[in-house]
Amino acid sequence: MATTARDTLTIGTFERTDHDQPSVFLPENLLREARRQRKLPLGSVPEVCVLDPDGDIVRYLQREIRTERSPSWACYHTDLWLTELDEVEIGIVGNAVGASFAVLIAEQLFASGCALLVSIGSAGNLDPEVVLPDVILIDRALRGEGVSHAYLPWAPTIEADSRLLGAVSRGLERAGIPPVRGTTWTTDAPYRETREAMRGAVDAGAVIVEMEAAGLYAFSEARDRAVVCFAHVTNSMAVSHGDFEKGPHEGAEQALAVTIAAAKGWMGARDDVES
Repeated sequence: MATTARDTLTIGTFERTDHDQPSVFLPENLLREARRQRKLPLGSVPEVCVLDPDGDIVRYLQREIRTERSPSWACYHTDLWLTELDEVEIGIVGNAVGASFAVLIAEQLFASGCALLVSIGSAGNLDPEVVLPDVILIDRALRGEGVSHAYLPWAPTIEADSRLLGAVSRGLERAGIPPVRGTTWTTDAPYRETREAMRGAVDAGAVIVEMEAAGLYAFSEARDRAVVCFAHVTNSMAVSHGDFEKGPHEGAEQALAVTIAAAKGWMGARDDVES
């Protein structure tokens, strides 16, 4: 029987078997053309970069006059903001919401010199034991989005790199930040978080719901890149008044402390391997 256009679309999006094949469209080539068109100088990003989906970290640093825009970041869609904290230089991209956008930026950051990517996005609470606001180190994600399936064969979940999480946890502990791990449900459709879907996620072990981790962890595994995802648990799906509060400075100082501790944990583990 002949393959129809609908069959081809279904196979292409949901039942891919080409995970070991290289992409035709490469981030390096896009950045090259963007740099040419915008007449930007060559340059690299810091080895530690941050995805700030809500943009709170970027806005906080701008208010404090503690950041400057990268002159060489060639992304068409975002700015890269540079700062240095506790002798660690970091680059931050704000407002990269959702797995597809987050992974698009991740590809470009690693093509530009990034070696560790930290994502700190907001999350909804699925566990009554979690006290808001809280920060969770995501160790497993339910793959309720589409991006992860373009990078890895189908499976219900994706695990974070255990060695990287171990190094990050040690960094958090040394900084006096108790690492709290948990499973997330990554969704592409936040306004389709029905009670039935939430019950299914909880039954599968999720304690939170967010929009980036599964895609980022699949990219991390497929491309052998160091990516760690945190969730700032801030809300219970806005079913009650007062949701989405992150604490002082919209949680930016806490997020930066977590980022620096995670980066130092990763750097320590890397230095141990190299020595």
